[in-house]
Amino acid sequence: MRETETSNNEDRSFAELRRKIQHAEVLSAAMERLLRNLHFSGRLSVVVQNGSILKSGYEEGYFTRRREDRMIP
Repeated sequence: MRETETSNNEDRSFAELRRKIQHAEVLSAAMERLLRNLHFSGRLSVVVQNGSILKSGYEEGYFTRRREDRMIP
């Protein structure tokens, strides 16, 4: 009975993980606000191993700034 309970909990947890990924609910609200404030439209990468973040990064080339913010030589 205990193994069945554990298996059901794991199944529910995995289903919740899939749902959050499909609905793009993988970032905290604070991180989403920060990205929105920066007008970031690029690529974020997060590698998770054994439930911990192993590595994360972003591609800078995807930042978009307004014309008046750019330094024109």
